[in-house]
Parts: sequence; structure tokens; C-alpha cells
Amino acid sequence: MRVIAGEYKGRRLKPVPGDNTRPTTDKVKESLFNIIGPYFDGGWCLDLFAGSGGLAIEAVSRGMEHAVLSEKNRKAVQVIRENIEVTKEKERFTVLFGDSRKNVEKFAQEHAGQTFQMVFIDPPYQAEKTESDIQLLLAHQVVDEETVFVCEMDKYHELPDQIGPYQKRKRAVYGTIAIEIFEGMGE
Repeated sequence: MRVIAGEYKGRRLKPVPGDNTRPTTDKVKESLFNIIGPYFDGGWCLDLFAGSGGLAIEAVSRGMEHAVLSEKNRKAVQVIRENIEVTKEKERFTVLFGDSRKNVEKFAQEHAGQTFQMVFIDPPYQAEKTESDIQLLLAHQVVDEETVFVCEMDKYHELPDQIGPYQKRKRAVYGTIAIEIFEGMGE
């Protein structure tokens, strides 16, 4: 695993040991960022089930101002911290340990008014709850009509075409996984 492009391009990232997390492969990560836009002009992103932190680190490398990474697996949090060290800019990252829903509530209370321009949602497949995660983020007002959602799931699972004010813009299948992109519907 490595950072594909941007400021941290080529830096190696560690995977989380064991079978409890599925790192997004470099090939899928590259395709994903080609879909959502290869580079960004600031903004905050949230990686709700961060695993190794690779997606959030890639987003910051490509121009996101700050990334918040939520993860409940202790080993994964240690790997995230080590991977953030590789960037030499750990002030651009916030790591939240614990349940994703509680972390969203805590973040909303501590950072009132701060919204995410991009959200990565890649929950454990057996606990697929992406739709309710998006509703939770809406309820806590940490997303707005400009937010882009990048949702990863088993290729046999498909989300509805609309979740709240967000419309599915793209679905792409890579081997055993699918990526779905949701954006605000605008006017």
C-alpha cells in the first residue's frame, strides 16, 4: 500500500494485520480518486471506518485541509497513527477511537458548525449500515449539500438511488467490491 498522488506520493503505508479490515487496494484507490476528482482545494474529510487510514491520507495528500478518522479496532488505530507519522504533518489529522456513531456525536458537539466536504464510508460488510450512517451525519449537521459520499460495499449490495438529499452519481465494481458515489442534488 502506498500514497498514489499528491504531496505524500509514493510514501508507503502499513496495512492493519489480520483479517478484520480490508484495505482499499492501490488500483481501486486510484480509480476512486479519478471518479471523485483527483485533487482538492481544501475542505475537511471524514473516514468513518478508517482501517489503515489510507483513504483519508490520500485525500489530504491530494489537497484536503484536514481529515478525521474514526476507528474502533485498537490495532487499526495504532496503524493509523503510524501511517499518519509517514506524512510528517500529523496536525492535519484527527484520530477518533471508538464506535463510529458515538464519534460522530462527539465530533458534532466539539466542532459545532464544522462540516465535511467528503465522507468515506466503508463499514464491515456484515454490519452494512451506510444509509443510516448518512442519516446520522445529516442529523448531527456535520454534512451539507456540498458533501460527497464515497461508499464501499460488497458488490452484491446496492444502496438506493437517493439517500436524504443525496443522489447516487456513480456505481463502479472492482472484483468483489463496489464503490458508490453520492452527491447533493442541488437545485
